[in-house]
This record gives sequence, structure tokens and C-alpha cells, in this order.
Amino acid sequence: MDDIELSGKVAIVTGSGRGLGLAYAKALSAAGASVVVNDVDRAAVDEAVAALPGPAVGVTAAVGDSESADRLVAAAVESFGRLDILVTNAGILRDRVLWKMTDDDFDEVIRVHLRGTFTCARAAAVRMREQGEGGRIILISSPAGQRGNFGQTNYAAAKAGIAAMARTWAMELARNEITVNAVVPVATTAMTRTIPAFAPLIEESERTGEPLPAWVRRDEGLGSVDDVTGLVVFLASGASRGITGQAIGVGGDRLALWAHPREKSVAFRDGGWSAAAIAAGWASGFGSDLETYGIPAPKPPVPQEQGASAPSAGPGAQGQGSAGPGAGSGIGA
Repeated sequence: MDDIELSGKVAIVTGSGRGLGLAYAKALSAAGASVVVNDVDRAAVDEAVAALPGPAVGVTAAVGDSESADRLVAAAVESFGRLDILVTNAGILRDRVLWKMTDDDFDEVIRVHLRGTFTCARAAAVRMREQGEGGRIILISSPAGQRGNFGQTNYAAAKAGIAAMARTWAMELARNEITVNAVVPVATTAMTRTIPAFAPLIEESERTGEPLPAWVRRDEGLGSVDDVTGLVVFLASGASRGITGQAIGVGGDRLALWAHPREKSVAFRDGGWSAAAIAAGWASGFGSDLETYGIPAPKPPVPQEQGASAPSAGPGAQGQGSAGPGAGSGIGA
């Protein structure tokens, strides 16, 4: 489709020296875009620029402050004359349970993920509005931001904030024809290899070159980094015109639209609600249908006797409930 072709477009991908970010940069480049590669590691930046099939330049910088964001936009304009696409992928992890998480653990993750997304998107939006030709801002979120995840107070908060920013900026930039969407990716990365249920499957897949089992690709929505790039290219292209303010999950064989937070149940009481009134009616009202939380652990299909069909272990078959794309992974960019 011509609408998917990105010739003449210019993209910035933060955190694109390796992993998911590098996969996004390669896919955008293969679709015809010129790309600004970014990472904190100069060697990774240089290697990534050399690996892209099309025109690319590199910027070695840690995202978070305004100066880094301005450098990225300046590199796009000085090297290629414009900016059309921003993918905010840069991130770090400092996982600890609440009572062990330090101020620095929290602040560093928020600075890179949340503040870095804000400063880069702001700088990109200023440039895109000046150009007056629209644009695409693609924010990378995570299942942890949608449902929470054990030991990831900082990361989950940042990723939830990123989805909220996508909805807010979609409104603010609509008149400028700049779309803003959050992508919720799940893929085999160094982080996935730490999950006991997935580690041996990933190791076997890498050893043999065979794809992950079908139940992993479908029920858990987990595949290779290349499996998530199609959504980023689509959202960067003309084919996604009019799609904005959405959180869209992708991984393995699964593509999913996440619901936004909304009122699930509503009750009314003349004169308002006292604590005693809430307590009296809670069990028979809201208490009978509370929301689940957390990302369920993966559950492989149960082997059946020969001739019997194995039930599909869909997301939410174990744990707190259905997590949608990436159930059980606890991973994201």
C-alpha cells in the first residue's frame, strides 16, 4: 500500500541503539524513512546507524532533559530538513518492591521514561506545528502500565503516565493533524529471559531458529522484536490517518486495542454516601465485581491423552485476571 510507504519522511527513535528501539528504527528505515538513532552508548549508536538500510544519523544522549530533546530534533532538521515521526522508546529499569525502592530508583526511571517522553514529544510537537504538515508521535508504553506489575512501582507508574499523555496530546494536537498513540509491545528481550516460564522456550527458539510455540505467540502475545514493528510503521504512515489517542498492544500473533479507564459500575443514593451506607451495600454491589490487577503468570497448555484436544490457555487463565496482550510477561520497552 502506498500509504504505508515512508519515503521522504524523517523519524526520531529514542533508545534505538539495541533491542526494540533498534527494531523500530530498522523497520522505519526499511519503509523509506530517514532516521535519527539515539542511545546513551556511542558504540551502539554507531553500530545501529551502520545497520539501517537507509539514511541515518546518530545522537548519543540520555533522554530526560530539554537539551537532549532539542538535540534530537535539531539533528533531524539539520540532516534531513524536517521531522515527521517520533517514537519515544528510551527506558531503564530499577525494579524493587515498594519498601526497598530508593528515591533514586524511582526518580531515575521516571526521568528517562516519563520526563524523557514529555521533553522529546514537546520538542517534536513544536517542530511539527511549525512545519504545518501534521505528524506522528508514537509513545511506547507497557502491559505493566496498564495493569501494574510486582516490583515495578516506578516503571508501571511511568508507563501508565505515558498512556495518559497520549490521550491528552491527542486532543491538544488534533487541530495540527498530529496523531499521538501509545504502543503496548511484548517481545523477546533480555528482560523476557528472566521469566522462568519463558526462558527455556526462548533459548530453544534461538538455538534452533524455530519460532516460539503457537500458544506463546497467541495466548501470551509474545514473539520476536520484529513482530512488534509492523504496528509502529503503520502508526507512522498515512494509513493510520485519524487514529489517535489510542493504546494498542502487539506481540507475537496478537494485535489488541486496550480499553481506556472508565466508570464500570455506578450507584446512586439520595442524600449522598456516608461511610456506613457504602459499607452496607458494598458486598452486594461493587464488591461482587471488583477489577483484577497485575499481569497473570503464563500458563502452558495442559498435555492431554492422545486423541483428546488440549484446551487453550488464554490470557488470564492463571493469576489475577486477563491482562490482554502480553498477559503473563511483565515486560515492555
